Amino acid sequence: MRISDGFTRDQNEPALALSIGMFDGVHQGHQALIDRLNTVSAERSLESAILTFWPHPRLVFNPQDELKLLNTIDEKQYLLAKYGLQNLFLKEFDAAFRNLPAEEFVRFVLVEQLRVQHLIIGYDHTFGKGRLGNFDLLKKMGPQFGFEVEQVPAVHLGAQNISSTQIRNCLLKGDIETANKMLGYEYSISGTVVNGKKIGRTIGYPTANIEVDSIKLLPKKGAYIVDVFVKDKRYKGMLSVGTNPTVEGKSVSTEVYILDFNEDIYGQEISVNFRAFLHEEIKFKNLEELIERLDEDRRLTEEFFL
Repeated sequence: MRISDGFTRDQNEPALALSIGMFDGVHQGHQALIDRLNTVSAERSLESAILTFWPHPRLVFNPQDELKLLNTIDEKQYLLAKYGLQNLFLKEFDAAFRNLPAEEFVRFVLVEQLRVQHLIIGYDHTFGKGRLGNFDLLKKMGPQFGFEVEQVPAVHLGAQNISSTQIRNCLLKGDIETANKMLGYEYSISGTVVNGKKIGRTIGYPTANIEVDSIKLLPKKGAYIVDVFVKDKRYKGMLSVGTNPTVEGKSVSTEVYILDFNEDIYGQEISVNFRAFLHEEIKFKNLEELIERLDEDRRLTEEFFL
């Protein structure tokens, strides 16, 4: 997959079948759209492409917004490449771009710079200043500028539309199962293992404290069954998201106990896939109660992987 920070393209390069959006999570709805892009590209000798933005427009319109995302920019790039996308255009969503009228965006960006011949948008996509650009405007402008446009319908899980917002809500409720179904893969976090309070090692449950990117959404505070990947090898794990209230913790940390593992991994990058929710964050009366709960969590984790 080719990645570009700008819109300049060589005139000898194939024209594009393109979609526009944040694609946060690259969930099953996004995957259906990418499949359609790839199909159209193959049929019409085009190349598939997505134009996406960073930071999220919500954070530009409202800098105080506490929005957390399902993907870092690196994770998004990995997933888009995994699902077969050929080109990714990354555009900084700044004030100038925010104020670009929809018609000018179509004329100068999509047509003149990117040379889009086929445009595929999601069922609820809007764009341009005041979000006045929509499917109807694109259909109107298409014949004039020589591109076709189609709109893909929502993808459903049961009665729910699959969307990034729905997935975030599921994760914040600890509903890992539904979130993973909507994503089409297991939600994950990654980061460097850093020093913590090292209390876990004194009670027989040494944990790796993961420094997670600040933009990344952490699921609901509590304990989870996870897969842990260290140097591309998979291990079973129990992960805690929370403040460790039993030992008077203050800031939120993400710590994982890796079963059947005894290596020094400080400073290493590890990743974690969420498999199931165990329980909410609990403040125990003493360390003995905490150990009893950890023993039970370990039993449930072992049972989960049988």
